[in-house]
Amino acid sequence: MDRMKKIKEIRTKLKSGDISIGSWMQLHDPSVAELLGHAGYDWIAVDMEHGTYSHFELPNLFRALELGQTLPLVRLLEGNNNECKLALDAGAGGVIIPNVQCEKKLKKLINASKWPPVGSRGVGFSRANLFGVNFEDYSTEAKEPIVVAMIESKEAIDNLEPILKVDGLDAIFVGPYDLSASLGCLGDFDDKKFRISIKKIKDLALKMNIPMGMHIVKPDTQLLEEKIKEGYQFIAYSIDAVVLSEFIVNPFKK
Repeated sequence: MDRMKKIKEIRTKLKSGDISIGSWMQLHDPSVAELLGHAGYDWIAVDMEHGTYSHFELPNLFRALELGQTLPLVRLLEGNNNECKLALDAGAGGVIIPNVQCEKKLKKLINASKWPPVGSRGVGFSRANLFGVNFEDYSTEAKEPIVVAMIESKEAIDNLEPILKVDGLDAIFVGPYDLSASLGCLGDFDDKKFRISIKKIKDLALKMNIPMGMHIVKPDTQLLEEKIKEGYQFIAYSIDAVVLSEFIVNPFKK
């Protein structure tokens, strides 16, 4: 798979105001990744924050996703320099950084995600460059991974403008459950505080021309259409485990 080509396609969509739809993965089986990779999504985020993956599992999951020409992304566990290097060296096309509360953390991790001279990420042979076979070609991708910042706290909203000004940020992404928890209304997306906060994020992102994303956790196509109409561009549609649980039927259960 030509990851750089896919990265450019996604960036072009976002910059032109188009929609990029992906999904979320928490199950470990590469067969699940292969199915998701052939489902027509632009990208799949492998969730290392709430999933239970180890970094050595990533290459096989990425290979399976790439069979369907779907770009692997990683939602980092905590968001530190080493996590960025491990995910990207394994072949991720970018990182989704959890719980970004200020521009300082975001700048640090963007720097840690890119090879010199634009960043400080360690340079070496890895699965991402076919262990040196594609070293020269990969050097371009290594300087331009997709970077998405998750906005999921009151602190992040308070610091949103400087976060949105950080160079190298491709999009922001609302984590609805964590954001609602931070606002004291866990899971209640109709709560006034939540709706006001979402509007504030959306208005400022639109003003500063930064694409905004949302995770639609339940597989609901009507809600997906609503979010697209509302202006969301970088959308994660459900989670592999949630899709499975929604459609598991016990014929003997009364």
